[in-house]
Amino acid sequence: MSSPSRLRSFLSTAFRWQRGRQGTGYDKMLLLTAPWPIPFDSYLIRYPDGSEIPPHKDPVQLGRHYRLNVILKAPKSGGEFVCKDPIYSGSRIKLFRPDVSEHSVTRVAGGSRYVFSIGWVLGRKGR
Repeated sequence: MSSPSRLRSFLSTAFRWQRGRQGTGYDKMLLLTAPWPIPFDSYLIRYPDGSEIPPHKDPVQLGRHYRLNVILKAPKSGGEFVCKDPIYSGSRIKLFRPDVSEHSVTRVAGGSRYVFSIGWVLGRKGR
């Protein structure tokens, strides 16, 4: 994809709420992405009351996928990030490999949950 078409693609989706891939009620807003020097993306993720994410993995075709989640706002209950093998898991900071570690979010109750999420892929072909 050429630079102008990448820019058009980014501008058509950035800073707009979109439904999450899992179809479970969460929304994501693309903040920034780049293919080089290290391919990455960053999102603001919103989990409204009643949303959840079932256990899953996020495979990549090449390389190792890493994701750092920073919990900006927690709900009154639920909305807990569950990961089988996190690299680091603090109360508000989660670092994990979504391509190899099964992960999920429990049902959100009593408010919304907001997360800043940045992901990157290392070891892609030619890198």
